[in-house]
Amino acid sequence: MHIDFAPPSNGTYNNAGSCQQLTNYLEHEDLERMEKGIYIDGFFNLTEDNIYKSKVIKDIDTNIGQLLKTDAKFFAIHISPSENELRAMGNTEQEKAEAMKRYIREVFIPEYAKNFNKGLSETDIKFYGKIHFDRNRSDNELNMHCHLIVSRKDETNKKKLSPLTNHKDTKTGVVKGGFNRVNLFQQAEQGFDKLFGYDRQQSESFGYHNTMKNGSISEQLELQNQDFTGEKKKEVFQSGEKENNISCNLDSKQDNKYAYNQQYNNLYDSLLSVFSLRDSNNYEARVSEESQIQKRKKKKKKGIKR
Repeated sequence: MHIDFAPPSNGTYNNAGSCQQLTNYLEHEDLERMEKGIYIDGFFNLTEDNIYKSKVIKDIDTNIGQLLKTDAKFFAIHISPSENELRAMGNTEQEKAEAMKRYIREVFIPEYAKNFNKGLSETDIKFYGKIHFDRNRSDNELNMHCHLIVSRKDETNKKKLSPLTNHKDTKTGVVKGGFNRVNLFQQAEQGFDKLFGYDRQQSESFGYHNTMKNGSISEQLELQNQDFTGEKKKEVFQSGEKENNISCNLDSKQDNKYAYNQQYNNLYDSLLSVFSLRDSNNYEARVSEESQIQKRKKKKKKGIKR
């Protein structure tokens, strides 16, 4: 699962003013898919689907109480599952889209709210999401991902919320609370695995990639060793399964061979008994015939003497 916060810019992601430019961009895929008669999914929030773009713009652009002209008015977040994760989310594009919205509503937004450490829940976060199904510069078979526009202010338009702050659960000073992005990524990943019953391998976890990118040399070596050990165990297990299969196949072949030989021997014995019985009957017939001939010869001899 790849999650990132789009850096503010002077273009599409300029968040110091209206979100209209960003919402226009997020609808560009819809036109292409509509022309082809392909399923599309509109904007959504915590409770509603297929929300009009005009409502999105109005809600985000008016929820800016006490913000300065140059302050960020909203934040753009990208949530991109891997191909393996997408396969666990459903079979069709529509199933995957519904699963994505469920994940955003039940896992990501609740964890996003908690990470401000201000006692917030998902109902305090004003956001709108838009699902895209394609990615131009990707060779992957599956590319569905989600764009979120999250207001800088909470639903009451009173609290400032910035996921880009460097403060983390601060108790004193001007800024109270803060935001722990590393914790968000970990919790969002664990929530995904639980929601979809996903068996995540160590090499595709956030912790693994974060350590390989930012960890010390010793931490990276230890993690690589764990990964190597895990792979070797997997190979041994698979090898054992293969040997068991070979053994079972050999035993099966031996059993089949024995059964065939038994069947052949039984057939041979049956045929032998038939032929033996036939020969025995023939022999008895011949003996009887010869005995009759001998008797006739004796009678003839007796007649000659008289």
